[in-house]
Amino acid sequence: MKKFIFTLITLTVFAFTVQAQINTPAASPTATLSQQIGMTDVEIVYSRPSMKDRTIFAADGLVPYGEIWRTGANSATKITFGGDVMVDGKELKKGSYAVLSKPMADQWEVMFFPYEKGSWSSYKDATPAATVTAKTMKTGRMIETFDIDINHSRDDGAHLEMAWADTYVAIPVTVDSDAMVMKDIEAAMGGTTAGEYYQAGSYYHTAGKDLEKAYEWVHKANEMNGDDQKFWQLRREALILADLNRTAEAIKVATQSKELAMKAGNKDYVRMNEASIAEWTKKAGMKGSTGMKKGSDTRVKPAKSARM
Repeated sequence: MKKFIFTLITLTVFAFTVQAQINTPAASPTATLSQQIGMTDVEIVYSRPSMKDRTIFAADGLVPYGEIWRTGANSATKITFGGDVMVDGKELKKGSYAVLSKPMADQWEVMFFPYEKGSWSSYKDATPAATVTAKTMKTGRMIETFDIDINHSRDDGAHLEMAWADTYVAIPVTVDSDAMVMKDIEAAMGGTTAGEYYQAGSYYHTAGKDLEKAYEWVHKANEMNGDDQKFWQLRREALILADLNRTAEAIKVATQSKELAMKAGNKDYVRMNEASIAEWTKKAGMKGSTGMKKGSDTRVKPAKSARM
């Protein structure tokens, strides 16, 4: 009987203890940022502390100048690159890294360590895979919660940005997207579809590569489409023809693109084609008045107006 009563009391106390657990908001909530830089996947996992009326970066601040910081709160900030990258000109291989930093008044040292565990202090005596220096800039406003972001994206890179209080730093990250695209193009050319021809030709055009090859592939895509012409693909062909100084042909193809866009109800492409046709018609008239030969192979830079 005594054993039964003891067991009952024990279970009651255990049940009360379980029910008494209280959840509260995290002081520095965990955030995950997933984004591509070029064609390379990047993921950042970090904790975001807030100012809470504290001085952050200063000789006697929450993050003292010249001391190593975990670049966030709680566990070490973790960044994972899905491919090889260059961080401010220094190579980092595909994989995960712990990010520690040493903030100073005019610049930060940012260190990338091969990631092993979440304990940030374990990296303080280790050798980083790369260390870069980023100049500090003033934000012009107070940022309450520490923020890491990826901005200023281009095909071959972006900026890894960190901001807190009135301080901002940016680290350039570059990737070799061109090599990845060229590898895909070479692999695809064995049994190429109309879509693959268009993608390859469009990339050659926008990347400023061989315009003749770009035209060959995009024109081939449009031929393969037969009666199922795409107004956006015809527009690309027109743009390439214009950049090859084949103006009359460019106007003809742009007119076809405009007509198909009108049928599809796409006003944006109608407007862009109309603007291009007007520009190229004017250009053709100017060539005629100056005696330039039709079909001249003089190259011009791609027009900036009304392009897509």
